[in-house]
Amino acid sequence: MAVLELLSAKRVLSYRAVREKETSLVIDFLCTSTSSSVPINISEIFLCLINNVVCQVAFGMKYQAEKGYEAGHNHLYVMLLETQNLLAGFNTADLFPWMSWIHKFDGLDTRLDKNFAQADKFYEKVIHEHINNSNSSKTGVKDFVDVLLRTQKDPSYSITLTNDHIKAILMDTFVAGTDPTAATLVWSMTELIKNSTVMKRAQEEIRTKTGTKEMVEENDLHKLSYTKLVIKEALILHPPAPLLLRETNEACKINGYDIPLKTKVIINGNAISKDPKYWKNPEEFRPERFLDNSIDRKGQEFEMIPFGGGRRCCPGMNFSMVLVELVLENLLHCFDWKLPLGMKAEDTDMTEASGLTMHKKVPLFLVADNRK
Repeated sequence: MAVLELLSAKRVLSYRAVREKETSLVIDFLCTSTSSSVPINISEIFLCLINNVVCQVAFGMKYQAEKGYEAGHNHLYVMLLETQNLLAGFNTADLFPWMSWIHKFDGLDTRLDKNFAQADKFYEKVIHEHINNSNSSKTGVKDFVDVLLRTQKDPSYSITLTNDHIKAILMDTFVAGTDPTAATLVWSMTELIKNSTVMKRAQEEIRTKTGTKEMVEENDLHKLSYTKLVIKEALILHPPAPLLLRETNEACKINGYDIPLKTKVIINGNAISKDPKYWKNPEEFRPERFLDNSIDRKGQEFEMIPFGGGRRCCPGMNFSMVLVELVLENLLHCFDWKLPLGMKAEDTDMTEASGLTMHKKVPLFLVADNRK
């Protein structure tokens, strides 16, 4: 249902107006912030932006405070951030199940209960609004929640969906749709600010090929090839899903080890993308490596599997990448970027946070100069 009703090529194309509108709102917000020359939390803005897009295409509306792209005023941002921390954080009971009692005293159980209650309340609200036709009846557009509720009521389906099932699916959609996309944008901007020559070349291409346009539109993206290389290179160095989970469908032998049937295997996609057997100087940020290299991010060539590979490749890859391109192109088109006063490129913290998604541990703060 997700592939057909939310992530198909036709459906992804239909979200163009949402992507362009939200990108435009971010550009307007940044324009108002440039006059003060105060460093902007780019990591925060990206996550809020992606939240808004995912909520609109999956849930039918935005759930954001009026003050806009500031995490403190966006309860969804706060909830998602805590969910990420709980998923990725150290949990004693994961390693020593008999010590699970300790989390009643160290605060973890309390945090889990609070986060679950917040998420449950939010998804209950989404479902209730759709049942009462408070949003889809106004637009006539059926979103993913409508599809799930329709399936729940249709006796011809062999699947029985409870409201709890729908909440779980929405949680997957929300987290998986937001987290990797925001991380890819943050790492792309981080590498660009560290490599000024690459950023300048990307900006020159965008500004030359879009002319006097105030913003880059989606129908301009096919003309802008260099930024695509920048994103591919960012995915090589910082794959959003560094560890991939698979299960063997037959017994096999790998490097002399017998792997039984139905064994869960964790694949280190991050190590593969930095393997010097396949990539020259893999730790360097060099988008030009792809000028004569046809290897792509789509998971058919296993030297590069940022979204997995084969039949189990991430179904939301195209949804994510068109948004990453559109946002990045516009940031480079509309603004000149620099580090906060006193910082040098080599001072940029590149530490990676632990977790299911490879985030930048320290948020990225940049200063934007409006070129209009």
